[in-house]
Amino acid sequence: MLSEQSAATVRATLPAVGASLGEITERFYAGMFAAHPELLRDLFNRGNQAAGTQRQALAGSIAAFASHLLDHPDGRPDAMVSRIAHKHASLGVTPDQYAIVHEHLFAAIAEVLGDAVTPEVAAAWDEVYWLMANALTAVEKRLHEERGGAAWRPWEVVERVSETADVVTFRLRPADGGPARGFRPGQYVSVRVPLADGARQIRQYSLSGAPGADLRQFSVKRVHEGPAPDGEVSSHLHSRVRVGDVLELSEAYGDLVLDADDTPLLLASAGIGVTPMVAMLGHLANSGHRAPVTVVHGDRSPADHALRTDHGAYAAKLPDATVRFWYERDVPAGAGAGYVDLADVPVAPGTRAYLCGPLPFMRGVREQLIAKGVAPADVHYEVFGPDLWLAR
Repeated sequence: MLSEQSAATVRATLPAVGASLGEITERFYAGMFAAHPELLRDLFNRGNQAAGTQRQALAGSIAAFASHLLDHPDGRPDAMVSRIAHKHASLGVTPDQYAIVHEHLFAAIAEVLGDAVTPEVAAAWDEVYWLMANALTAVEKRLHEERGGAAWRPWEVVERVSETADVVTFRLRPADGGPARGFRPGQYVSVRVPLADGARQIRQYSLSGAPGADLRQFSVKRVHEGPAPDGEVSSHLHSRVRVGDVLELSEAYGDLVLDADDTPLLLASAGIGVTPMVAMLGHLANSGHRAPVTVVHGDRSPADHALRTDHGAYAAKLPDATVRFWYERDVPAGAGAGYVDLADVPVAPGTRAYLCGPLPFMRGVREQLIAKGVAPADVHYEVFGPDLWLAR
């Protein structure tokens, strides 16, 4: 895919570019938002920008894509492309915005690296960028076509349920009276809300109800009291959205989707990462899945375990399910104390695993599963927010 001349140049300059990507992406976002403030106001997550996590994710994805092109010249990192494309499609990213990104990203590269950016270096990295951008654009176009377009749709809140002190579940139906399109267990929707300063910020939330119903259900954890700024959208949804209000939702996207054949499954989650797992369990229970299913979850306490009743009830409907919960405090009988530990959890040969939760949790569970013989290709994960797994 990458021309031989460009490959040689990228290989020679990747260490220097990679070492400077943090500064490059910082200057890129500053320049782009100065020229296009509407992108920060209405498209990019302002909380992630303030925390710096989006810069880390962008730097990691660029470095990973370039490295893949060098190591596998006849292919591309389809898993990474698919994950990013689903996010972009749910946000409504348009092809013309890739040209805007290109302009400001390459201005930042030239600013940071100076005279090191010769015409040959610029041309080589330009090729890398457009290989990545065109791959994403093609996948995003296909995703939109499959879902009938990229338009936002109004949905009316018909029920609001307080799951824990910091988690609320919203159930919605199409406000336009049309049918609700199907989705696959594990997918998410984007939710766009108007804020007090006129911004229309967007966040993604996993659908926490099983597919097949006429309603959409997602659960929102209020982001506060952490090192990052309080969550603008989660706070708005918690404090202002009530039954009868209308929200703008995208169609369902996401490539962490359950492939429920006769393969043994392991569904591992921590904290609010429980949401896609409950949707998967609901689907398994409703579809009569009979293969072994291992359900693993870790949380601060039973009171903090969102959707705990559904989590256990769906698993109880399965003919061959093992359920293991861990809590850091107020540990009930039958649960584990502390963090998730798979040492005593049997894992059937050929198990396919799905993980969702904080990155340290998913990395730890993945390592334990591989040590137990699970193939790395059979461990799938979902990251809430910027994908920093690539930024290690």
